[in-house]
Amino acid sequence: MRKLIYIICLAFLVFGCSRSSVDNGDGGEDIENPDENPNPDSPLAVTLVFPHEDSLCNEGTDLTPTESTVFFEWQASDKAENYVVYIKNILTGDVIQRQTTNDKVPVVINRATPYSWYVESSDGTKSEKSATWKFFNAGPGVQTYAPFPATINAPAMAASINGGNVTLQWTGSDVDNDIVGYDIYLGTNNNPDIHTSDVTTNELSVSVTSGTIYYWKVVTKDAVGNTSDSDVFQFKVL
Repeated sequence: MRKLIYIICLAFLVFGCSRSSVDNGDGGEDIENPDENPNPDSPLAVTLVFPHEDSLCNEGTDLTPTESTVFFEWQASDKAENYVVYIKNILTGDVIQRQTTNDKVPVVINRATPYSWYVESSDGTKSEKSATWKFFNAGPGVQTYAPFPATINAPAMAASINGGNVTLQWTGSDVDNDIVGYDIYLGTNNNPDIHTSDVTTNELSVSVTSGTIYYWKVVTKDAVGNTSDSDVFQFKVL
C-alpha cells in the first residue's frame, strides 16, 4: 500500500472539470515533469483515457457551484497490480493522490479550475508513469479559458549546454485554440526580465555566455488577453 505524498508546487490559471466521490487531499510531487525519463511505452505503463488531453471537461456528477466528481480513466495494463493517480491543481499546486486496483477512480475536484494528471502503475517490484495530460474542469458562467502554462521542452531543467547560441523550445496548449503568441523571459537571476515579445513559434534562438547560469520562462497569451506563466527553468552554459 503506497503512502500519500503531500507537496505544494506553483500556481497559474483558472477553470475546471467534474465528478465526485473520494476525499480531496493536498500534496504530491511536481507532476508537470513527474519523472526525468518517463516510459509510457513500457508494457507496465498505462494509456490515459479521460479527462482528455488539453480539453474542457464538462462531464461530472454531484455538482455544486464549486466542486464536482470526475471519473479518471485509463487503459489497464496486464502487468500492473496497482495504480496511483496524481491530480495537480495548476492554480494552487496542490496534488490529490488516489490508489486503486481498478482502471478508473472518482475524485472530487474544483470546478472552473485547470488540472494536470498522470497514473503510476506498479507490479510490486517496479513502477512506470504514464504521460501527463492537462485539462480544465468546466465551471458555471465561464465563457473563455486562459491557456495552459507552456510545457518547457529544452533545455531541460538544470541542463548544461555549450556556449554560443541555444534554442529555447516549449509547447503551448489552450482549450479555446486561440493562442496568439508567447513572451519569453530570460536572464541571469531567478526572476528574469522579458527578452522577446510576441513570439509566434514554439522556439527561440538566443545568444548565451559561457560560464553563466540562465533562468527563463514562457508567458502564453490568447486572443482575449488571458495569459499564463510557465515554471521558471534554468540551464548552465559551459
